[in-house]
Amino acid sequence: MKKSIYIMALGAFGIITTEFGVIGILPAIARDMNISIETAGWLLSGFALTIALTGPFTVLATAAVNRRTMMSLVLFIFVISNILSAISHSFGMLMFARILPAILHPVFWSVATVAAARQVEPKDAPKAVSVVLAGLSTATVLGVPLTTYVADLAGWRYSFVVSGVINLIACLALLTLVPSMPVKEKPSVKAQLKALNSKQLWLNLIATMLMVAGMFSSYSYLAEFLEKITHMNGAQISLMLLIFGGAGIVGNWLTGIALTKNVMLTARAFLLSLIAVHILAYIFGGWFGPMAGILALWGFIHTGGFLIGQVRTTTEAPEAPELASSLMVSFGNAGVTVGTMMGGVAIAAWGTHGLVWMSIPLLGFAFILTYVRFAGAKSQNTVALEAVAAH
Repeated sequence: MKKSIYIMALGAFGIITTEFGVIGILPAIARDMNISIETAGWLLSGFALTIALTGPFTVLATAAVNRRTMMSLVLFIFVISNILSAISHSFGMLMFARILPAILHPVFWSVATVAAARQVEPKDAPKAVSVVLAGLSTATVLGVPLTTYVADLAGWRYSFVVSGVINLIACLALLTLVPSMPVKEKPSVKAQLKALNSKQLWLNLIATMLMVAGMFSSYSYLAEFLEKITHMNGAQISLMLLIFGGAGIVGNWLTGIALTKNVMLTARAFLLSLIAVHILAYIFGGWFGPMAGILALWGFIHTGGFLIGQVRTTTEAPEAPELASSLMVSFGNAGVTVGTMMGGVAIAAWGTHGLVWMSIPLLGFAFILTYVRFAGAKSQNTVALEAVAAH
């Protein structure tokens, strides 16, 4: 793989650390600002909602901008966001600092995944995309537990400082080590929009939203679950999140391999496995030892969902890969928003232990939708990876 692909993966690591790093420090922020955990959850869901609403528009608006310049600008804005978050003196200011970078977040994902696929031979495109997406799983391995540990050690504000430094390094690496990526021919907006006529595309996007909502209605409050139900302290939660993310790296890699064999079987196995692990978490959530093992299994399964959503979505709009990718990011983050909100509702209604009963039906609905195919829709098992490779 070319070094530029790994640098884009580092950028993905930086923005995901910023987006999801709050998961481990929500309890600390809630205590410090004297707000409920459900209100603090808006730091994640508000970020995701902004992405969901602005994604396709920002991707279309920046389609003619040099791709390296665009990705570097996104990372620079993430640096500013983290600085503002670290010095925020009110919840309102903190929310503003979170929403600021979310507007351009989808641009980085859509550009990086497509650019990675274009820099290698078609047969290696899925691997290139999985390398970029591995930045996401690595962020759960190092980024989220790191911010949690820093918050436990020095306070939650320093967690944002750490995230800002990561984004700054990625930004400088892009500017100095990656060659320019000019847009040789500006894509026609009309042609891109025409590619969105596929009913199957919209069905897959809805299925992705339900899947991610099921994932995040519990994952968004994982630190809260481990603190209140498993009775872990800050250092132990950091370690558990590290185990979760470490398993996720392996899971992401194996999911990429499985997708080359059978896309739909992989998607269905993923959803059923995640439902099973939620049930195990409910049964053994109060036991430290079993929960550590369950978290490893949970992380192993969890991270592959993003790659599954990426491949299934891009398949249905090969003529407009960046727009399709941005739609996947938008619907995925709509899932994060819905999931986080519904997780908060579950906590208010049933307590933290009852979180899983919000996730399971959402994942079940996503599973059912994998069996729905419109007449004339492409076979994802035969063309999914070729669609990614071609663009």
